[in-house]
Amino acid sequence: MDHAPHLIAIMGSTGSGKSVLAERLADELDLQLINADAFQVYRGMDIGTNKSDRKSEYLLVDEVAPDYQFGLGEWLSRISTPLANLWKTGRGAVVVGGTGLYIRALFEEFSGLHGEPDPGLRETLIEEERERGPEHMVAKLLSLDPHAAVAVSNPLRVRRALEKLLQPRPLAPVQLPPFRRMKFGLWPEPGQLNELLASRVSAMWAAGWREEVLELRRAGISREAPGMRAIGYQDIFDHLNGELVEDEVLTRVTEATRRYAKRQRTWLRSEPNLIRIEINLCDVGYIDSAALRVLAKINSLETKQ
Repeated sequence: MDHAPHLIAIMGSTGSGKSVLAERLADELDLQLINADAFQVYRGMDIGTNKSDRKSEYLLVDEVAPDYQFGLGEWLSRISTPLANLWKTGRGAVVVGGTGLYIRALFEEFSGLHGEPDPGLRETLIEEERERGPEHMVAKLLSLDPHAAVAVSNPLRVRRALEKLLQPRPLAPVQLPPFRRMKFGLWPEPGQLNELLASRVSAMWAAGWREEVLELRRAGISREAPGMRAIGYQDIFDHLNGELVEDEVLTRVTEATRRYAKRQRTWLRSEPNLIRIEINLCDVGYIDSAALRVLAKINSLETKQ
């Protein structure tokens, strides 16, 4: 082929308009949309994960039930063949989602990654920690790896390090076809984003988020199912169980969403080869403006190649 097809990533904090921009680029450049959100892979979780009205056009949306353990390794495995097929046909793709690790692993072709451990092992370690305490788990980790580079004051990190040692499941190195790769990050002003996120949570509630979780519970999905780790779902479970009133749910979810957006900004500051796109959320045409700048940058980079 004369020119390699594009593989474009659209990154950014939750609420920044990533999906709308990605869909605009997909239309302009005839790109396949690919989901890189860890929770949009779950069926029945449309409102709380803010799935697009065009979700049927995406790969890796609505892949599994919320009680299925889905992680980075499976995401990479499920996307490898579609990407290879797109390459063969000369068509590119745009990858969009808030799970930065997924995009980084794909675009930077990370090796040495680990898949999800066996759920039985995880439950065994959780029970062991509950019975014998975090100090015991740290001692166990150091007995297996005296030079373990992990924050021993963080029980979760200690447990994950033990999982890797006790059942290592390294993933095969990511091997991408030679797409022309570009990563763009939407960068709103934090204060503007915080205001938007509060109104968005209220809008999601009004759109039927409570009823969505009620349907999942009726379908047999438990509060502890993997998909329920998405922001807000366990809070709504607690509300349905009479433990939280509506205002408490909205406050908790808004605060958790803002913290998540802050973590995403921190992640993006260290993202390799990221082209930053400053946006003004108060400008009703900010997606149009961002799309023009991204397309101009793509054309500029192509001209140099």
